[in-house]
This record gives sequence, C-alpha cells and structure tokens, in this order.
Amino acid sequence: MTVGLGVEAAIEKEPAAPSNPLVAALDRSLAALNRIIVVFSSVALVAASLILSYSVVIRYALKASTYWQDEASVFLIVAAVFLSSASVQARRGHVGIEAVVGLLSERTNRIRRVLVDVASFFFCAFFAWKSWTLLHEAWVDGQVSGSTWAPPLWIPYSLMTIGMALLSIQIFLQIAGALLPAGYRK
Repeated sequence: MTVGLGVEAAIEKEPAAPSNPLVAALDRSLAALNRIIVVFSSVALVAASLILSYSVVIRYALKASTYWQDEASVFLIVAAVFLSSASVQARRGHVGIEAVVGLLSERTNRIRRVLVDVASFFFCAFFAWKSWTLLHEAWVDGQVSGSTWAPPLWIPYSLMTIGMALLSIQIFLQIAGALLPAGYRK
C-alpha cells in the first residue's frame, strides 16, 4: 500500500482481469469504450478551452458580444466530465480518503470498498434514471436552452445519461468482481 498526498497515490493501477468470464467480457468491452471516450474527452476539453479563449479575445479586442461560446464550452465540459467518469472509476481515481484507508486492515478495506461501491452504485443508477427522464422530456417537448443560440437540451441531457449509465455499469462490474466467486480482489 502506498501512502502519499499526490494524485498518483490516490489512483490505483489498472485492476487485474476478473476470472469470471461474463464479468471479464463486460470489463474488457467497457475498458475499450473508456479508452475511446478518454480521447474524445481530452479533445473536448481542449476545444472548450480554445472556444473560451476565442470568446475572451473577441470580447476584449473587438468589443463584440458572443452568444454561443459559453454554452458550447459548457456542453463540451459536461461531455468530458460525465463521459469520462467510468474510466476514472475503473482506476478508482475518484476522491478517496487515503488517511482512513491507511488505518484499516486489508479485509476491513475490502468490506468498506464494497459498501462504498454499493452506495455509489445506487446513487449513480438513480442519477442515470433521472437524467434519462430529463432527456426524454427534453426530446418529447423539444426543449431548448434559454440563450440566443438556443441549442436543444437533449444534447447535454444525453451526455449526462450516457455518462452516468456507464459509471453505474463500471461500479456494478467492480461490485460483481468483488462478490462473485473467483472474482478479482484489489
């Protein structure tokens, strides 16, 4: 066990492949999808920073108003954050309390991790369901944002829905890997 305050200490290495065939197949599929999403998320963050920089220059240098830049960058950031959350969870890179982990035994940490994963799964599954209802309402009602640009709201809601569904699946796979016989242990 490593102890430290840096990000490297908080992020675990790639998990060992589960020995349960179904969990292993789902895990490999999600890992492949996560690799693609991480590249897309990186590009989206760079694009958002370029759009916001462009907006600042246009407002300052040309004294022109901008109406689409802020919303477009928010959509890109929402996409990056929500879609990449499953990849971050796969490495257990979300916020954790390292001091507590260091004080507990390995067995207690395993139980704590499963309990935290179960609670996280229920929260994320609920969030995914609520995102789906927002997506459905926005699609059926043709909702658009209140800005001058007025992009359809199904775009950010679909990104939230997909991201939270992938995160829920990732957490479920981690729970299954920890609880199933011959599952993987961290």
